[in-house]
Amino acid sequence: MSASPAIIRRIVTQRQMKPKRLHPWPVRVMHWANAVAMITMIGSGWGIYDDSVIFHFVYFPKSIVIGSWAAESLLWHLAAMWLLVVNGAAYLVYGFATGRFRERLLPIRVRDIVATVRDTLHLKIAHEDLTVYNAVQKVLYIVAIGAGVSQVVSGIAIWKPIQFSGLISLLGGFQGARLVHFAGMSILVGFLLVHVALALLVPQTLWAMLTGGPHLTRRAGGHR
Repeated sequence: MSASPAIIRRIVTQRQMKPKRLHPWPVRVMHWANAVAMITMIGSGWGIYDDSVIFHFVYFPKSIVIGSWAAESLLWHLAAMWLLVVNGAAYLVYGFATGRFRERLLPIRVRDIVATVRDTLHLKIAHEDLTVYNAVQKVLYIVAIGAGVSQVVSGIAIWKPIQFSGLISLLGGFQGARLVHFAGMSILVGFLLVHVALALLVPQTLWAMLTGGPHLTRRAGGHR
């Protein structure tokens, strides 16, 4: 027996009224899976880089490299690549489909960026309301997402330069693709350092990513 329209409407209404968490479980799972993939790819990427450096004054110590030699680092890199690609694609689809990107990362105003930078320089980094990102956080997340996409594109070009010769040409040749990949890695490492530092300075943000954070009971300024 099918449910009556009145019952269906009541169920839908109850679900809509039920407060949502700041970080729903899919976001938390994808966040930590992405953290594992990124750290593995960065550490193994350093091992690959050391075998054929771009800048002769830049080397990475063995203590922070994943893989005892270049071939082993490459195996780690390719394994983590699939996790990053699948998880990253799921994250992008989820973020756009649910409107999470629009609600959490938009709008971005120049005056808000200036104000946030000024407050940060004065060590005013209070973050009482976890449900709202400041302007600098929004920019950092968007830059990190863009860098992640560029890493996938340039990484595929480096991995299969013959099959993706057109992509290699677009990136300025094989060495150009390596430079793009190195730049993207540098951006992501910088993002991770800032991200971890802020999580340590504001521990409730880390706890929220573990437990789901506060319930969202209102919509204000484009945020839920």
